[in-house]
Amino acid sequence: MNKKNLVILNNEKVYNDGQNFFCDNLDLKVVPEGLNNFFNVKFIARKSKKKGNQKIKLSNIDIAPNIFSFIFFILKSFKNNSKYLIISITPYTFIAYLILLIFKKKIYLYLWSDGYEEWKYLIGKWYVWIYHVMYTVCISKSEIIVCNKRLTKKKSHLISISRLDEPWFQNHKEVSNFVPSFLYVGRMSKEKGIFDFIDMLKKIKINAKLEIAGYSDDSNCENSIIKFLGYITNPINLIEAYDKCNITILPSYTEGYPYVVDESLARKRPVIIFDEISYVAEGKKGVFVSKRNHESLEKTVKNILKNYKNIQVEMSKNLLPTKKSMLKQISDIINI
Repeated sequence: MNKKNLVILNNEKVYNDGQNFFCDNLDLKVVPEGLNNFFNVKFIARKSKKKGNQKIKLSNIDIAPNIFSFIFFILKSFKNNSKYLIISITPYTFIAYLILLIFKKKIYLYLWSDGYEEWKYLIGKWYVWIYHVMYTVCISKSEIIVCNKRLTKKKSHLISISRLDEPWFQNHKEVSNFVPSFLYVGRMSKEKGIFDFIDMLKKIKINAKLEIAGYSDDSNCENSIIKFLGYITNPINLIEAYDKCNITILPSYTEGYPYVVDESLARKRPVIIFDEISYVAEGKKGVFVSKRNHESLEKTVKNILKNYKNIQVEMSKNLLPTKKSMLKQISDIINI
C-alpha cells in the first residue's frame, strides 16, 4: 500500500553538516523518524548554527534560515497531496497554521506541553495573552492531539507518549546503596525547577547526591554533591544513569507528559514530583508527590528509602506505554 504524504512543522532548530541532520530535542527526532514508517514524511524546521546532539535519521528535511523561507517551504509542499502535523504552538507554527488554513489544508495540532505555563515562566505572565491568542486561533480548525487532557478543553485525541522500547524493560539492576542518590534528566532552566531543587537539597538533613543528565551552559554548581553527566544521547547510557541512582527527581513547575516518569518506572526507580504537577502521576505506582520545601522533600525521601523493596514490587504492576504504541496511535489518528 502506498504511504500518504505528511508534512511536520515545528519550531525546532536543525543543523545540517552537508550529509546528516542534527537537533537537540530527542522528541523531534523520535516523532518524525517514527512516523516516516507510516507516511512519506517531510520535516520543515528552522536553521541552527550549532550542531545538536541528536542525529535525525530522516533525509527529507527543509531547513529555514528565516520566516520567509519557512513560508516558502510550506507553499512548496502544496504540490503534493499532504496532510500537516503542527507540533506545539509558537510564532513560527502559528504563521504556518494561518497559511494552511487559508489554503484549506488538513491540519493536525499536536500539543505535548502547556504553552501557557511555559510562556509564563520563560517570558513573564504579562505576555501569556499572546500565546492565548495563538492558541485560540490554532485550535479552532485543527484536529487536536494531546498527551494530557488538561492541555485543552476542546474535543481532542488523547495519546500515551513514550520513548520506551525493549531494552528499558530488560536486565534490571538491584539497588545496593540506600543513601539518597538522585537523578535529574532535563534542561537546566527555571521552569524545570532544578535550581530550586538544588537549594532544597542543600537544606535537607540527610546525606544525598545528585547527578544531572542534560545540557547546561553553566556547570559551576558541580561539587562533591552534584555531578554533571552531560547530555546523554545513547538510550543504553541513559538506562545506566537511571540504574546508578535510586530516586529520580522531576522538579518541574509545568509538564505535559514527561518521559522521565515512565523511563524511571521502567527501570524500577521511584520518582519524586512536586504538587504543581501532581497530575502527571496518573495513579502510577512509584510516583511520590512532595510539597516544594525541604521539610516535605526530606520526609518523602525517608519514606521511599524505608519502603524501597515494597515500592519496587508495586512498580512492577504498572502498564507503561511504548514508543511503538505511541507512534501507532498518532498514525491511526492521522489516517482516519
